[in-house]
Formats: sequence, structure tokens, C-alpha cells
Amino acid sequence: MRRYIFSDEAGDFNFSKQPKASRYFILCTISVDNCSIGHELMDLRRDMIWRGENVRGHFHAVDDLPHIREEVYKLICSHDLTIQATIMEKSKSMPRIRATNERFFKYGWLYHFKNRIVSTLGKDDELQITAASIGTKKGQRAFSSAVNDVVQQNLPRKQWQTTFPKSAADPCLQIADYCTWAIQRKWELGKTEKYDQIQGMISHEYDLWSHGTTHYY
Repeated sequence: MRRYIFSDEAGDFNFSKQPKASRYFILCTISVDNCSIGHELMDLRRDMIWRGENVRGHFHAVDDLPHIREEVYKLICSHDLTIQATIMEKSKSMPRIRATNERFFKYGWLYHFKNRIVSTLGKDDELQITAASIGTKKGQRAFSSAVNDVVQQNLPRKQWQTTFPKSAADPCLQIADYCTWAIQRKWELGKTEKYDQIQGMISHEYDLWSHGTTHYY
């Protein structure tokens, strides 16, 4: 069976207590058996244009108007998809784990993929993994390599393909962005209005260092 994974991240690589630094880095994936939700999201955008709504080139939760967000979340909740999230409280990460941004990113992906994705697969399942591109070209190559390396460690080569487009290129990545944003607001701000809408679709939400007591900065 072919399955599709779309991933996004929330948070930054600023490992300090500066006011604008995020407390958490969050890896989020959505898992679907087909991409019909992406087609419907594009239909929704076209309908909004006919209605004269002020829509952007693509949906992006942090920038979209509240009433537009509400319609997107309504669409998400009408579909059969599952959401997985790994929460990394950055100050609890040991210095060796965050020696480089790429190493920190790969560490989180290794845990997330092995424990939140592979554990749900059937023996003959195939995966197409679409991860939103981030950062500079040099950084993107490193992050793409990290994802590919993690997948190689866990699946036979014939079972998977990866791609790393901009979010604007794939509407399902925009769905992942919306899910990630809702989870981030819960953890960073304690705001759960949108999280409550998708909570029933979350199959895994794991605080990676929840039992840790040491903060390294």
C-alpha cells in the first residue's frame, strides 16, 4: 500500500533564553493514504477567489486571516488523516546533540521517524515523504541529507522516495503547516483553540525530554 507523509517544523535553532527564541522545536507529520485533501484545498482557494477573499499565493497559517484559517481547519477535520508530533524542549538538549543545527535536526527526525512513522507501517507499505524545504541552499542540503539518512536507516530503499519542495508547491504541505501551527501554539503559548479542533486526529504527540530535569542554558 502506498502512503504519503508530509512534514513541517516549528521553532528555531536559537539555543538561548533570548526573548524571541522559541522554547520548543517541533517536528510534525501528517499521514494520508491519498492526496485528495490537497486537491480540495486548491478547490477551496479557487472558491475563495470567486468570493473576493483576500487570499495569498498559498495557505500559510501564521499569515492567513482568521476566517480563512477557520475554513482550512474545517476542511482538515473533514478528512481521514493522522498527525504525529515530536516536541523537543531545546534547553534540555545536551550540548553534543545541538553541536550543529543539522545534528539537532537529524536527532529529532531519527526519533520521530523510527518511533512515530515506521512503527505504524505494514510490511509491504511504500512511503512518499515530502518535507518542506527550510533555510539557505547550503542548510537545505544538510537537512535533506539528514532526512534521507534517517529513512535509509529504517526502510529498504525500494520502499520510499523523498522530495523537498517549497510549501507553495504542494497543498498537502500547507495542511501540514496548519497542523504544526496549531500544535506550536499549544506548546509555546498555551493557546488551544485550533489544537482542540485537530486533537482527535493526533495519533502521536510526544515530549521527547519530558522526564529530563536539566536545562543546559
